[in-house]
Amino acid sequence: MMHLAYLDAGSGSLIVQAVVGGVAGAAVAAKLYWRRLTARFRRQHTDRS
Repeated sequence: MMHLAYLDAGSGSLIVQAVVGGVAGAAVAAKLYWRRLTARFRRQHTDRS
């Protein structure tokens, strides 16, 4: 059985937009979680007077 598919410019644009949005969202989420992860391992400065 042969399946033929056609993507017009609107469909292609929607797919590209979804991929770019997903990559941007993943980058923002990674940035937030990276800061939380590194904050746990940072040393806390204590004042010794």
